[in-house]
Amino acid sequence: MVVSEAVVNELANPNYPYSQDTVALVAGIQHIEIISEVHDIVNIYIDRKLMPQDLLGDALHLALASYHKCDYLLTWNCKHLANPNKFQHIRIVNTVLGLYVPVIITPNQLIGDPND
Repeated sequence: MVVSEAVVNELANPNYPYSQDTVALVAGIQHIEIISEVHDIVNIYIDRKLMPQDLLGDALHLALASYHKCDYLLTWNCKHLANPNKFQHIRIVNTVLGLYVPVIITPNQLIGDPND
């Protein structure tokens, strides 16, 4: 399991519920660096209207997961990332770029419903 500084910075936002607890939870997880190739991918995602124009947001998370060949991109973001309607577009763009296509999934999808 890996986490990026972008994720840690997002989680540290004081408006995020339980931000300090969440940052402490991921503190021991290996961090991956953001290199220039990842920034290039972010710009392509934004240019191709795959992700919103936030250089530190969804495009960066997807670029990191794709570049580093993460099996899963775990997210609560169902608008731009864990959205079945967007996945086909993500798969096409990543395939054209020669990038890995991670499974984009919410925590509930990954661990299942505890009531089942």
